[in-house]
Amino acid sequence: MADSSSSTPPPPPPASNIPVADPNSKSALKKAAKLAEKLAKAETKSARAPVVARAADAAPKAKKVKAEEVIEPPFVNTTPKGDKKDMSTPMATGYNPMAVEAAWYDWWEKEGMFKPEVQPLGAKNPKGTFVVPAPPPNVTGSLHIGHALTVSIQDTLVRWNRMKGLTVLYAPGYDHAGISTQSVVEKRLWKDEKLTKHDLGREKFLEKVMVWKDEYQEKISNQLRRLGGSYDWDRTAFTLSEPHTKAVNEAFCKFFEDGLIYRENRLVNWCVRLNTTLSNLEVDQKQLLGRTMLSVPGYDAKEKFEFGAITSFAYPIEGSDEKIIVATTRPETMLGDTGIAVHPDDPRYTHLHGKFAVHPFIPTRRIPIITDAITVDMAFGTGAVKITPAHDHNDYECGKRHNLEFINLLNDDGTFNDNAGERFKGMKRFHARTAVLKALEEEGLYIETKDNPMQIPICSKSGDIIEAVMKPQWWVNCQPLAAEATKRTKAGEMIISPKQNEAEWYRWMDSMQDWCISRQLWWGHRCPAYLLKIEGVTADPSSNESWVVGRTLEEATARADKVANGRKYTLEQDDDVLDTWFSSGLWPFAIMGWPDKTADLRDFYPATLLETGWDIIFFWVARMVFFGIQLTGQMPFAEVYCHAMIRDAHGRKMSKSLGNVIDPIDVMEGCTLQALHDQLKAGNLDDKEIIKAQQGQAKDFPKGIPQCGTDALRFALCGYSSGGRDINLEILRVEGYRKFCNKLWNATRFAMLKLDESFVPTPTSARTGNESMVERWILHKLNVCAEETNKALAERNFMAATTAVYSFWLYELCDVFIEATKPMTDESASPEVRLSAQQTLYTCLDGGLRLLHPFMPFVTEELWQRLPRRPEDTTRSISLAAFPEATEAASDPEAEAAFDLVFACTKSARSLAGTYGIQSGLQIFINTTQPSLTALLESQAPVLSALTKGCKSVEICKTVEDVPEGCASELVTADVTVHLMVRGKIDLDAEAQKLQKKVELTQSSKAKLLALTESTGYMSRVPEEVQASNIEKMRTMEAEIENLSRSMAMFLALK
Repeated sequence: MADSSSSTPPPPPPASNIPVADPNSKSALKKAAKLAEKLAKAETKSARAPVVARAADAAPKAKKVKAEEVIEPPFVNTTPKGDKKDMSTPMATGYNPMAVEAAWYDWWEKEGMFKPEVQPLGAKNPKGTFVVPAPPPNVTGSLHIGHALTVSIQDTLVRWNRMKGLTVLYAPGYDHAGISTQSVVEKRLWKDEKLTKHDLGREKFLEKVMVWKDEYQEKISNQLRRLGGSYDWDRTAFTLSEPHTKAVNEAFCKFFEDGLIYRENRLVNWCVRLNTTLSNLEVDQKQLLGRTMLSVPGYDAKEKFEFGAITSFAYPIEGSDEKIIVATTRPETMLGDTGIAVHPDDPRYTHLHGKFAVHPFIPTRRIPIITDAITVDMAFGTGAVKITPAHDHNDYECGKRHNLEFINLLNDDGTFNDNAGERFKGMKRFHARTAVLKALEEEGLYIETKDNPMQIPICSKSGDIIEAVMKPQWWVNCQPLAAEATKRTKAGEMIISPKQNEAEWYRWMDSMQDWCISRQLWWGHRCPAYLLKIEGVTADPSSNESWVVGRTLEEATARADKVANGRKYTLEQDDDVLDTWFSSGLWPFAIMGWPDKTADLRDFYPATLLETGWDIIFFWVARMVFFGIQLTGQMPFAEVYCHAMIRDAHGRKMSKSLGNVIDPIDVMEGCTLQALHDQLKAGNLDDKEIIKAQQGQAKDFPKGIPQCGTDALRFALCGYSSGGRDINLEILRVEGYRKFCNKLWNATRFAMLKLDESFVPTPTSARTGNESMVERWILHKLNVCAEETNKALAERNFMAATTAVYSFWLYELCDVFIEATKPMTDESASPEVRLSAQQTLYTCLDGGLRLLHPFMPFVTEELWQRLPRRPEDTTRSISLAAFPEATEAASDPEAEAAFDLVFACTKSARSLAGTYGIQSGLQIFINTTQPSLTALLESQAPVLSALTKGCKSVEICKTVEDVPEGCASELVTADVTVHLMVRGKIDLDAEAQKLQKKVELTQSSKAKLLALTESTGYMSRVPEEVQASNIEKMRTMEAEIENLSRSMAMFLALK
């Protein structure tokens, strides 16, 4: 259907008579996306032209009237909440996403359309079950565009499976996000009230955090509903709820009882800024190429410290004037040195084996010189290595091997304790670094400082420099769990896609380390572990033996009674909370009621699909697999699909400080640049960060973000999903899909004019046998689209799925069928022809909307509700309608081939008209040497005329001699040529010259092909199908040369 607001990607498929590469290949799809983006930008630019008011009279020299923008009044939803929208009112003249999206979700939710249809008495649905435990968003803040990608992909699959008749559960929930949420609340508390959590105390502070949680949970819920996520909201879960806390306590105690959780004083990653330990996965590595001055959180912003350098200094040897030189990238740690290691085979230090060095600043500390072939590389540096077992992961292992003293230097706040000596105690760690260097110089022990390319550990949450410190913590023994996870994955119990992520999964499982689950926070699940202090016995907080665990205090007390055996004791619950990933690792089965044996656990566990970002496959997916195996004996889901990471249009990771984080609501509703700026001020950024972020916003969104609507956003995000690791999001592409929605709107609006009140659809979509060629063709295309869309979704190829349904709507239904049937549905057409065209149009609209619904739920519901229903069809909503399936009966390759030729003739006629600039009164002549094609083209002449804008007549000629002189020609196939009357409208000499060049080019191509076919061994080495293709190419070239030569001679004769 003609539409002034042209649409966007993917590009039209090539004509079927030209051999092309697979249009669904990854390379083809990516090219389609790039071309689509260019089209979207061009169309958006042209579409922004303002509507110009016209003068009332058409005076020859009328003054220019100032352009005026047509501003629509803001939409106001008048539908009562939960009621069905009134579809009896006339359709609006254009698509308005705010109006279209209003009211539908409330109605869906009130009517319970998203609840799983459980079979009576627990019977299984023969079509199967599809369960998606939605990754719980953190209550840290509002959702960003990455969450919109997650919802778009998940809900597309959820709606698709629901329409296929499966029992579907899409379970929502929220994560308390311990570190992140506590951190943002602490920042806000300080920013607003200049208070710390300690000023409030634990109980009052947690009340503040709960207020934050409630506020952002409501905001997130609204965003998820606006995104169209078809969740069963009655099953909403939260990781700090009472049921989830019960599951966490059960899991901790069970793991402890099974020997998989243990207590040990080991090195941890300590974040001074957050005052808590972190897992290795929460530590980023910052690469430095050499000496670099960096600011550190917690210090004056103007104060910088040197990193990326290695400092050499000397230790005096006890009882001697000799010194031994060592080197370090962290000079301050020398205050905790308890050993110097040399290689046992290094002759330079043989005489020092077993001797001691003297610490220059702590005279009472003697430092043994030990031999260690593991730690020391003789060829590196001086061959002597200082050992700080309590502050370095490599030194920790060396210290254990040689039973060295472990001396902790650091207080939790980052200051040095008494172990650092009188001179340095109380100093902040990096001030101590500067002071140690100065003291070494004063003692004459400083040697040199050089560049040292290195990585430094950075807290992914706060940006602070991570310190390795000794702390008694709870640990999970992950090796046996990783081995079982690997075994089960290889056995096919869990599929990971895209495939590239599977190899990484195995690599990570093979190098699995134990997991520290203790966190020094207030917001989280407090460890259900109790330090047992028996009267007369010294409790060791670092030993399992001093602790009891309990699912309840009563259980812990009963266990303590047994251990104490009549002696007096006290129990002190661990102040630490558990790592957030511990509680979220239970998500797939805890939300189903585990550890209780519930109906939900029976019916909906294990889950079918876990969809998440590839970047947290090891943070979260691995934990869920470990817990699922150990606690339920099953893998928690059958499939893991990893989506890409969304970056901005420049390929940068989205960051609040860059100003490129996008709220999906802003894309749906549109947002001015000033409003984007104002949003930054409401966050926790400081003034300098706000200025930088505003500059980024002004560069990326100089005119703000255009209103695109939910459907366009969802479709674009699915269209971007090709299996790659990154998506560079271009807002113009999303805006282009809004224009596609407008195309759908106009097509349906046109159809409603053709489907009058007396129209009644047939009981089924089966063909009647009265369909015209173009009807048979479009029904075949609908069948092909159903096949391709189902296949692509089953393969999780969202780009291919969106390409298939988009191409059907735009390039086949709107651009061809609706245009071709205008004469057939006109009042002047015979009743039989008109009714058949109406039925086919209805079938295509109904099927096309259902195919599109999983991607675009709102606009498809709005348009589908406008259509009449087939007799006996009582389906309330398109979300519950059957998803189209391809059938053998609907397949019609004969009609496809025949009409593809007809449409190829149409495109050639359009091409000729465009080449010669003829816009009206087109006289088209088509000649063919094949009688069967003559009959086909004669029967389709009205369709050819309808599809060619400005066409006056179409005549089918049986011989080329029947074509009148003065026509330009274009070859369609070797047997069919299209001619357009151009006499009196062109420069004959110039046209003859153009044709001569085309003849020469075609002759050159023919000569190359001929040389190939006549080359030695051609018949034996070239496959038969290629030889056949080359024969057809040769035949076409010869026909093209003949046609061009004839046209050239004709133009010259007309001079």
